[in-house]
Amino acid sequence: MTSKRKQYVSAFDGFSVLGLPYKQVEDKRRFSVHIFLPQEKDGLPALVEKLGSESGFLDRYLPKQPVAVGDFRIPKFKISFGFEASNVLKSLGLVLPFEGEGDLTEMVDSPEGKKLYVSSIFHKSFIEVNEEGTEAAAASAGVISQRSMPMTFVADRPFLFTIREETTGTVLFIGNLLNPLAG
Repeated sequence: MTSKRKQYVSAFDGFSVLGLPYKQVEDKRRFSVHIFLPQEKDGLPALVEKLGSESGFLDRYLPKQPVAVGDFRIPKFKISFGFEASNVLKSLGLVLPFEGEGDLTEMVDSPEGKKLYVSSIFHKSFIEVNEEGTEAAAASAGVISQRSMPMTFVADRPFLFTIREETTGTVLFIGNLLNPLAG
């Protein structure tokens, strides 16, 4: 994906961050994908360690204003992940729906509801980023400043990404792309 428009990009010591706001929906929630790009080709493990060890990392290192970007490239990518979640939920203490007498009458409008129980729960996540999948929001502001070289953001090495709801700061997905040139 490439663009000539201003982008939400900030550079920090050892990494850069790109924020791509999703198109707004009718409710008040605002979602964005953020790409954390290490400066070094093999810098992803150190960046992941920094994210996990610094309290408030995400809030502190997100870009706040759109800036002019010169060379801007991020790869298209698709990632999916799935797992059987029943044992995880049971280990957290959720047992009632898994028992033979789960009583799912509130969910199933049938006399059989008392005999039903949950045998398995599966979770699957799928994320796709492409030209149509993420739309940058437009904003305008007048600022007087010195002319500087536009930033570059070229995701041609392993990076970390998050998808989060901006009002609450809730992270919905987090992952990494180890070979962005394969797409």
